[in-house]
Amino acid sequence: MITVNLRYTGTNGSARAFAEEMTSSGIVEKIRAEQGNLRYEYYQSLEDPETILMIDSWEDQAAIDVHHASPMMQELARLRDKYDLHMSAERFVSAEDNPEDEKFIRK
Repeated sequence: MITVNLRYTGTNGSARAFAEEMTSSGIVEKIRAEQGNLRYEYYQSLEDPETILMIDSWEDQAAIDVHHASPMMQELARLRDKYDLHMSAERFVSAEDNPEDEKFIRK
């Protein structure tokens, strides 16, 4: 599993408005329905109300590549531009993909 954390930062509530429009327009549900999507959720920072965190998890890189090649990405880019958002990203690979990490995980 691959998880990507994207932080959207804007001004005057624009990041939250972006997340709300992503949800109300149905784009979020379409992404969640894509083959290989495991998680797609937005969270608002308690420390910085101008930042929204999006957690996006996929089965593998192939699923991410199909998602990135979809026409939906053009709509996503249009909304990011509409709300003048800046982004930062972090990428994580599940401990399940590395047996050595498993010994440190208490389940």
